[in-house]
Amino acid sequence: MPMDEAPLAVVVDTDLDVVVALSLHLRTLGLETHHLEQPCELLACLSRLRPRLVILDLEIDGEEGIDILRHLAEAGYRGAVMLLSGVNPKVMRIAERMGRTLGLLMLDSLSKPYRLDGLRDSLEGLQMPPHDVMSRQGDQGWEREEIKRALADEEFQVHYQPQFDLGSQDVSGVEVLVRWQHPRLGLLWPSRFLHLMTLEQSRLMTRQIVTQVALDARRWQAAGHQLSVSINVSPNELIHGELVPLMDELQRSLGRRLPLVLEITESDAMQDELLGSEIAARLHLLGMELSVDDFGIGFSSLARLQLLPISEVKIDRGFVRHLDDNPQDAAIVEAVALLGQRLGIRVVAEGVESLESLIRLSRFGCTHAQGFALAKPMPVDRLIDLLASLGSHQAPSVQRDRRPALGRHDRPRLVSTYQ
Repeated sequence: MPMDEAPLAVVVDTDLDVVVALSLHLRTLGLETHHLEQPCELLACLSRLRPRLVILDLEIDGEEGIDILRHLAEAGYRGAVMLLSGVNPKVMRIAERMGRTLGLLMLDSLSKPYRLDGLRDSLEGLQMPPHDVMSRQGDQGWEREEIKRALADEEFQVHYQPQFDLGSQDVSGVEVLVRWQHPRLGLLWPSRFLHLMTLEQSRLMTRQIVTQVALDARRWQAAGHQLSVSINVSPNELIHGELVPLMDELQRSLGRRLPLVLEITESDAMQDELLGSEIAARLHLLGMELSVDDFGIGFSSLARLQLLPISEVKIDRGFVRHLDDNPQDAAIVEAVALLGQRLGIRVVAEGVESLESLIRLSRFGCTHAQGFALAKPMPVDRLIDLLASLGSHQAPSVQRDRRPALGRHDRPRLVSTYQ
């Protein structure tokens, strides 16, 4: 099949059984497969094949998987990478983070043996630019010019991911996520453009997002829905003087009774910790709340909790998604939930991919959850439709044959998926 009819996935693996199964599964998802046994073959034919996706086993004889990631980055590979391997999950997680640090678009990794639903979930993050874009690997100048034009034309859109309260089982709030509605490439995720933005462009985009959120909030409030709003801010934005009045304006539009939550990514480095703390204190005095996103993957998590007026921590999805099959990840989630209880702050499990894990998360003490198993990010029109279908924000129960047997003290009953 010609490449312009079906995206190409290259699988680098010596296990033929895995390759055959992957080829069948990927074809059902609209991806044709090309098999290679050695990484050197991949690097030699990268420009010719122009794959949209590379699926890589880290345990290839003769070369380490992390070296392959470095070679892909040096070659300017612009497609996605997914690790599929039987190595220790900790090693897989390190390689995944290394790939992201190198600038690669890393999808969620899968352990062998993998499940089809896990493969589908990982491919949710697949971004597939046209072939003319793939042919210009390493040239990012055109994208920077596109970003400048996109800001002028206000092409950046806001999507909302619902957040559920595991106690009341209500939709308690939404996380604000940005998407780029590109005129040629379609809807792009932040991994495709945020790292290309200058500080001034990032701040301009934040202003546009805040304006849109204020307008959207009036719509769901007019429909009778009261939701908190979470917005991600970078450390550079946190220490910038414009943030406080900008967020104060948004808070006023939301209403003082509902929290505006600013999420600080834990893995980001803050250039001026003291100034950042001052801004955080001013935001807190104005009635806003601070959340530490991706909690547990940085080295200053506990120090942040001590230094900043934190109201919420969000457990990184890397721990949550392996909750049921990795005892160490389960222990970390439980420990963070207990810490949150002792400190009197909310604990949000993000990246929930299975409905069954909600029971365990609730028992551990997590107070809120979000993820594809509950609801995917959506534009405001679909959000309002979803809230209307839930009545008083209540999530209806799933069919009985899919609902796990619970004791009367077990929580939660959240067992519906909203696409």
